[in-house]
Amino acid sequence: MDPQHFALLDEARRSLPDGFKAEISGDTIVMMVGPSGIHQRNLLVVRRQFDAHSPSDLVPSENTDLVSPSVGKSRNPDLTYLPAAVLETTDNRVPAETAAIAVELVSPSNPENDWVGKVRDYPVMGIPLYLVVDARLKTVTLFSLPDGRKYHRREDAEFGESLHIPQPFGFELDTGMLLPYA
Repeated sequence: MDPQHFALLDEARRSLPDGFKAEISGDTIVMMVGPSGIHQRNLLVVRRQFDAHSPSDLVPSENTDLVSPSVGKSRNPDLTYLPAAVLETTDNRVPAETAAIAVELVSPSNPENDWVGKVRDYPVMGIPLYLVVDARLKTVTLFSLPDGRKYHRREDAEFGESLHIPQPFGFELDTGMLLPYA
């Protein structure tokens, strides 16, 4: 990745007002408003279930930059699970391919970032599982089986249904406690 892109991303982050965050995808910097209460609550509901089924060598991390310099991408998922050793750094960036999963809660103001940009970027970045929680649509979607270009499997569930999360977690995600936006 062009070092100037990281410099621009750092500069954008320093100049953003409180409550905003920024990511980079190729030559595009994506800026987002901070999360709502429903977003944070739904993230906690999901995280507690993953925490209960996470292997001991993986730890949760919220808002960690996952970087793939070779493909020009830096993304910041709402939640990811990483090997503990990867987080033994003072840097705020970790290699994307070390993530076991990326979890995103769709923002009502910028849904295409999660449904288009990240569905495109995460398999290229080597992230094996991508979970999208969309409180607007009252759905949860799991993308899996990446080949370095795209995901080959998509599984959907409506709020109130369960969704199978494969290994290394291996459990049924209960979506019954997730809150919709209106």
